Amino acid sequence: MKIIIDTKEKIAEMAADRYVRLLKEKPNAVLGGATGSTPLGLYAELSRRCKAGEISFKDAMSFNLDEYVGLDGTHDQSYRYFMNENLFNHIDIDINKTFVPSGIDTDSASDYDKAIQAAGGIDMQLLGIGNNGHIGFNEPGTPFGSETHVVELTESTRSANARFFESIDEVPTHAVTMGIKTVMNARSVILMAIGSAKAEIIKATIQGPVTEEVPASVLQLHPDVEFYIDYEAAALL
Repeated sequence: MKIIIDTKEKIAEMAADRYVRLLKEKPNAVLGGATGSTPLGLYAELSRRCKAGEISFKDAMSFNLDEYVGLDGTHDQSYRYFMNENLFNHIDIDINKTFVPSGIDTDSASDYDKAIQAAGGIDMQLLGIGNNGHIGFNEPGTPFGSETHVVELTESTRSANARFFESIDEVPTHAVTMGIKTVMNARSVILMAIGSAKAEIIKATIQGPVTEEVPASVLQLHPDVEFYIDYEAAALL
């Protein structure tokens, strides 16, 4: 486990450095993507570096963590739309090699793991973290052995995401997400956390017991995980 603590701007730059190293070593790397406000700085930095010729994604593939059930990729709150708008449209990746779980055909959730395996597995998975410790949409109590599946979102998660919708009534009640086993199968993991609201859960994740009640705590068992945390999120460490 490696813990990097700095300003939110600096951790975005240092996380981008990690992508540069990986793609220089393995241009056809398989990347695991994440959504939400936390990775926006990183995605902006990756986009800038790609346009400057410092990094290329032309041979890479990506698999995103999750998607809301009921939203197709054209919905402006879908995670496919988010990834296109905030990263894919600004880098040289082949859009046909970018994958997001289907929020419509949820019966195909198990096929997502098969597709990841067929691609050779994920080389580096990016994660954010929920205030309750969820990674992807794996809420507290999710078995560590879970693979891609449909999950009912907790009210705290729906409330946290309501800021992106007109009202909480519009926030989907379910999502399809990579499971914890799927995440842990990635050869390396980066988790980013920003802001004082994440301080308690970061402490529990890094220094607390490994428990399914704090899903992110399982990362203590991963052989190659890096935490990129700003000063506020790291305040209780």
